[in-house]
Amino acid sequence: MPRNRRGWAISRQAADQERLSPLMGALIEPALLILLKEKPQHGYTLLDNLGSLGLATPHPSVVYRTLRDMEILHWIDSQWDAEETLGPPRRIYALTDHGETALQNWLNEMGKASELIKKLSARINGQKE
Repeated sequence: MPRNRRGWAISRQAADQERLSPLMGALIEPALLILLKEKPQHGYTLLDNLGSLGLATPHPSVVYRTLRDMEILHWIDSQWDAEETLGPPRRIYALTDHGETALQNWLNEMGKASELIKKLSARINGQKE
């Protein structure tokens, strides 16, 4: 079943398989912004570093599409880096001032979401507020 469709949580592999659920997939954008705040990076380095944040590794096309979208929004900039590669030039991505603002907005939204997740988890476990 495609990951963005209802029913993903009841598949046989949902609990066993490391997968990118819709909830976790929504966190790719702030995760990339965090990594770029730490230092400018190449796309594949970003892909590898998502795991260090605890995210299941998404398909590279998801990461590159998100990077492209964030560049259109002027949250990040990219430059060709021909010096640090033996192969063809690669793009190196960096956070912009607009990206820093977006990251702060994500911080606020994640705080709200965290509180909601705590409430929902308590209700699932049969606890009232």
